[in-house]
Amino acid sequence: MFTTVLVIASIYTALTFLAGAVIGSALASLGAWHIVDRMRAQLTDAAWQLAHDPLTGLYNRHGLRTAHAAFAAANPAQPIVAVLIDLDGFKEINDDHGHGVGDEVLTEIAERLTHIAAFYGGDIARHAGDEYAALFPVRQHGISPLADALLSAIAAPIEVQAETGPVAVTLTASIGIAVVDSTDPFEDVALHNADIAMYHAKRGGRNRHTLYTPGMTMPPSEARRGPRLRDLHQQRGVTA
Repeated sequence: MFTTVLVIASIYTALTFLAGAVIGSALASLGAWHIVDRMRAQLTDAAWQLAHDPLTGLYNRHGLRTAHAAFAAANPAQPIVAVLIDLDGFKEINDDHGHGVGDEVLTEIAERLTHIAAFYGGDIARHAGDEYAALFPVRQHGISPLADALLSAIAAPIEVQAETGPVAVTLTASIGIAVVDSTDPFEDVALHNADIAMYHAKRGGRNRHTLYTPGMTMPPSEARRGPRLRDLHQQRGVTA
């Protein structure tokens, strides 16, 4: 009887220990999964921040570069439309109403451009300062309707709340467009050609788009009519 009790007690002790070990392992595993989930969320957030502009939520240059690489890999034989959009006179909005209003304007413009990008199957990014960049596949609708849609979206009045009260802000844009092969270098060809065309749009009177043509070169600096925010950033050694 005593031996039986000892055996039962030993079994009970062993089972208790085993149960504790199992529960402890389960709890440890549960804790590990929480850590893994937290790390996964942190990595996802870090990856998003690496590719997106914190103010507007659009792609940044790195994100658009990645989108370009993905398009080129999937469509190696197709041309692509590179677009560079510079807001005309945006610096005056910051000067007159403050950077808070300027940020509201940039965010609203970003939302409008996002709708157009979705309609035309493209990707939009905040390139730097008051400048946006976009990539679109070449489709049957043509380039002029796309450019007109971008200009119209930007030109529509924007209602913002300034320190002095409600303000209706109106803007125009100078847009440069370049049609390149999808496998052409993103910055050295696609954006470079679009940038040249954009400066010609500014030289032509602003509130217009210009299509890059072979042989087109950057206009003289005096024709650029003042620095853009990106120019000022680059002069200070700041990149976006």
